[in-house]
Amino acid sequence: MKRPLVLYLLVSIHILLSLGAFYGGWMLLFDPLGLGVRTEWLAGSPFDSFLVPGLVLLIFNGFFPLLIALGLLSRPEWRTANAFNIYTNRHWAWTYSLFSGIILIIWITVQLTVVPSFWLQPVYLAVGVSILICTLWPAVMRYFEKNK
Repeated sequence: MKRPLVLYLLVSIHILLSLGAFYGGWMLLFDPLGLGVRTEWLAGSPFDSFLVPGLVLLIFNGFFPLLIALGLLSRPEWRTANAFNIYTNRHWAWTYSLFSGIILIIWITVQLTVVPSFWLQPVYLAVGVSILICTLWPAVMRYFEKNK
């Protein structure tokens, strides 16, 4: 089956999300002030530094989408990756793409409740919704069906 055009958009979104999260996560870990965030923003949060948010950003919005992009393009059969695939009739990369969109939406929603709002939050909220729309696109869903 030929790859649907929307799949290339989905892969591109995951790669761009990953690059942005690598930058943001790195800056949160090593130079949060250079990123424009202030330690006062943590006052209403369970954190006293940006270490944990930086690590979460790097792992779940940096490395994870990059792994997904690779999986969406090459569809490798990794038994370990299937361990968390709740949609057994679809390839794990499709399921993880859905997870990624949900994770990003949750990340931004929590961020909106904890830190002052800034212009990137609605952009990344739209990215999360775009990931969900592209992942649930009928041609993409058909492409990742198993046993065809």
